[in-house]
Amino acid sequence: MSHRLIITIRCLAAGFCIAAAMPPWGWWPLAFVGFALADSLLRARVAGIRFRRMALVGMGWFFPSMLWMFDLTPPGYVLAVLFHASLLGVAGAISPPSRWRRVAFPGAVVLTELVRWSWPFGGVPLATLAMSQAQAPLAPTVRVFGALLLTALVVAVGMGLAGLAERHRPTIIGTGVVLGLAALLVVVAPRATVVDTIDVAVVQGGGEQRTRASAEGARLVFERHVAASAAVNDGVDLVLWPENVVNPEIIDEPAPVDSCPLAVDGTGRGSIDGPFTLPLAEACVSELAVELGAPLLPGWFYKVSDTENVNFTDVWLPDGSRGDRYDKVRTVPFGEFVPLRGLIERFAGDSLPARHVRPGTEPAVVETPVGALGVSISWEVFFDNRARDAIGNGGQLLLNPTNGSSYWLTIVQTQQMASTRLRALETDRWVLQAAPTGFSAIIDSDGNVLARTAISEQAVLHGTVELRTGRTWAVRFGVWPMVILAVLAVTIGRSGHRHWSGSTSDPAQPALAATAGA
Repeated sequence: MSHRLIITIRCLAAGFCIAAAMPPWGWWPLAFVGFALADSLLRARVAGIRFRRMALVGMGWFFPSMLWMFDLTPPGYVLAVLFHASLLGVAGAISPPSRWRRVAFPGAVVLTELVRWSWPFGGVPLATLAMSQAQAPLAPTVRVFGALLLTALVVAVGMGLAGLAERHRPTIIGTGVVLGLAALLVVVAPRATVVDTIDVAVVQGGGEQRTRASAEGARLVFERHVAASAAVNDGVDLVLWPENVVNPEIIDEPAPVDSCPLAVDGTGRGSIDGPFTLPLAEACVSELAVELGAPLLPGWFYKVSDTENVNFTDVWLPDGSRGDRYDKVRTVPFGEFVPLRGLIERFAGDSLPARHVRPGTEPAVVETPVGALGVSISWEVFFDNRARDAIGNGGQLLLNPTNGSSYWLTIVQTQQMASTRLRALETDRWVLQAAPTGFSAIIDSDGNVLARTAISEQAVLHGTVELRTGRTWAVRFGVWPMVILAVLAVTIGRSGHRHWSGSTSDPAQPALAATAGA
């Protein structure tokens, strides 16, 4: 077996370990193993070789963990994986080949992860390293400086394991100091304060996964959620529906509506015959809020012009009137808006959405009778800055109405659950997640999943949740502390390497020339 083939296998093995730590597999310790294996691959003296090796590690990481995308667009899947893998390659290229890489590489990964969370098209934070640790002992560190701190710690622990295998005392001590400092910061960092508790109901209408939108399907989805709401307990304080399950047809002259034909009281009477119009949808939601005797927060999606749709969650009060509203701000590239539409249409044809979703501009908070509630609609929960916006503007509970019913497999859904748990920890808030076909969940401020539905089932989750106030350091400071620390780590690592490059005290140095052509 050739040396190049052996190196390729080692690179892919490291990437597969990181992928196996991701949801839905969730073998989180393997992320450390993956970066321990990657450590020795960074010894090559030539930056281009380090780039290629880490790009191969990235392919092993992203090809499995983004497989769901193949069902939507095979070419897009390949391009997305290659782009994400190339960013890890950049992290390898800018890290030095000596043992100073163990200082620089964690910082380099932090910076390249931040790039892919932010660019292009607003960022695509899928299969992130932090997700792999959402249920692991390191997860609470996100309260300190967010998911980027957790990212840095995963890489540092992996390289610490490599140092342990070599019995390299500075690496072992350095890793221990970093972990100890992180643990200390978790203890001293500020937490939120409980101000009240409320009883909530999260409604999941059920149905098949991997479905696509249609007028008939929209009526059926709405009817399922009205029917499921009959199981909501009396006396609840808040009822949450998923994203865009109220998807009416917009016609020029809708028929007047006196009342809702559906049995919102759970008796099983009636169905929607004819067009499911906006006035009909509003009448049904209003009657259901009155029947429930609690604020109802449904997700809406409909056409407002020839070029625009809206995607929002609003509040329907127990008297049947309409209250506050939040329009989704961070929309999905190629799903809710099409970047470079003129160019992309030449290749994609009719598969692209005809209209884009008009982004909202208001803070991610809705006022309700139980208090100010933060909202991150679906895709937004993958972005820590959207949760920071919600909580920073007074949200006492975080809501994530979502819709993953069109996706193949459960990779997206489980990665979203991991992201939701991280947002709960970062903000020190309870989170309610509602999805039409799963997963819906109730998550406490420590990131524990207290209740979760199964895929495709019709169910209502009930729970008593805390309303909390106060900002964690992650909410208060955002990504900037980690950006500064990451730049310092890369700078120190590269400077240290230049200073000691002529030294023979580093046993790795003699091996550099031997690996230069690998």
